[in-house]
Amino acid sequence: MRGWMAAVPLMMAGAPVTAAPGEARFDWFDYVGRDPVDATLRVGPGEYRNPILQGYHPDPSITRVGDDFYLVNSTFAYFPGIPIFHSRDLVNWTQIGNAIDRPDQLDFKRLALSRGVFAPTIEAHGGRFYILNTCVECGDNFILTATDPKGPWSDPVFLPDLNGGIDPSIFFDDDGKAWIVNNGPPEGRSLYEGHRAIWIQQYDPATGRTVGPRSVLVNGGVDISKRPVWIEGPHLLKKDGWYYLTCAEGGTEEGHSQVVLRSRSVTGPYLPNPNNPYLTQRDLPRDRAFPITSAGHADMVQTAKGDWWATFLAVRPYGDDLYNIGRETFLMPVRWIDGWPRITDPGQAIPYVHTRPDLPRGAKGPLPLNGPFRVREEFAGQTLPREWMMLRNPRESWYRLADGALWLTPRTLTLGDQGNPSYLGRRQQHIAAVATTRVTFTPQRDGDRAGLATLQNDAAWYALSVGRQGGRDMVLVERRVGTEPVTGTVIASAPLANPGTPIELRVTVDGGRIGFDYATRPGRWVSLLRDADATVLSTKRAGGFVGTTMGPFARRGG
Repeated sequence: MRGWMAAVPLMMAGAPVTAAPGEARFDWFDYVGRDPVDATLRVGPGEYRNPILQGYHPDPSITRVGDDFYLVNSTFAYFPGIPIFHSRDLVNWTQIGNAIDRPDQLDFKRLALSRGVFAPTIEAHGGRFYILNTCVECGDNFILTATDPKGPWSDPVFLPDLNGGIDPSIFFDDDGKAWIVNNGPPEGRSLYEGHRAIWIQQYDPATGRTVGPRSVLVNGGVDISKRPVWIEGPHLLKKDGWYYLTCAEGGTEEGHSQVVLRSRSVTGPYLPNPNNPYLTQRDLPRDRAFPITSAGHADMVQTAKGDWWATFLAVRPYGDDLYNIGRETFLMPVRWIDGWPRITDPGQAIPYVHTRPDLPRGAKGPLPLNGPFRVREEFAGQTLPREWMMLRNPRESWYRLADGALWLTPRTLTLGDQGNPSYLGRRQQHIAAVATTRVTFTPQRDGDRAGLATLQNDAAWYALSVGRQGGRDMVLVERRVGTEPVTGTVIASAPLANPGTPIELRVTVDGGRIGFDYATRPGRWVSLLRDADATVLSTKRAGGFVGTTMGPFARRGG
């Protein structure tokens, strides 16, 4: 058995079914989601829907091998990290693995949740797959390799010449040479905040090392006189004798864009497209209906028929640049005009519905990834499905699957401790979502908790749980915002008459509002708190680069 489950064998199914003292049992987890735009959309048989990967799926990179497409995303300090997706038609995707699936591959320590693995790039060459990535504050730039994209992936091989930079990607030229481009500090001193550069250096696949001199391809951005910020996410491709260097520029907020430069030589000089950017939404009115904003960080791929498409990130705010679900993966065709790529024209909105690629329709994956949907996890398998994640690396066994349930061992680590608490989450993928579970838990001491968390980061979360507070068994809502205690602040509670019996918990999110209900008898819901402020879970208020996740958690008091 591969991956993180193999690395921590005590977490496997088959353990004794009898609950350990204080252990929490979760019988199932149910998620239902929809978006306000759903009522306005009609997706025809020859069309697809954006985003193709809803919820927290930022920084997409894509490659093709024959008729197969592979895509990866950033996961920062979540574990397992760097999901691997597969598709035959660019529309229907299935997660087939995680590149970081062993606790000893990287050490996320006690990093803030938006550190860790940034902006991976996937490429294939000569029967081998390559992922380049940066582990921010945990080792810098590295490369992983595999012969099968499902894994196993190698341990990281670090690239010290790239230290201080981010977003490395690899390009294999027609002559067999390989080159790495990445974002890094400019030569000399920075002229302004956000002044960065794009560097290039040769790479030797045989030794796994960079070789030869490093040189700057782009200083600052396409026009340094305008003080452009955060040139990053570089990718090289070759077409019709030209080397094209595509990069994100403008930062990942509403000023985000994608720009392109080209050269007759891989090492430059590179001249910018006179019509940059070739992808952005910053030139559209902010008050438009159902906006898609902050588009950029694109990666292009060519189909076997010669058509070009791009994956990129963007966001879907529900208010004034407020979004809780993070940056998502979108798909659009690339047109070539006078030797330059074009994704959006000036003033053109990214469409929610578009004509499908000219490819045989691929099979839908086992899980829906966009549109309104419902998924239910019965915890009946021997391992957790690949979409489930935890905060940072596991260092001990604290969960197991047995008797058709998930069992969590409460530990003193809290959701706010910047550690690896007893929490398993899946992405919130809709602006409006309902997460429900059934938990059986007998609190042993004050501070014991087991229930359902909705988490943007260690300092921005809500938790609905069964627990003991002040010597009484209760159902509670706790919240942490900013510098509040790492255990959270109780903002609503009700006495619980029969601890140790199953209780259903429900969290309902609708844009900037969130509510919490419980039921001691199936279907008989009692509201504990309505219309609480969910904007505290937005990226704008909580900061960082991740999106909200939802799932079971447990905590031991003391």
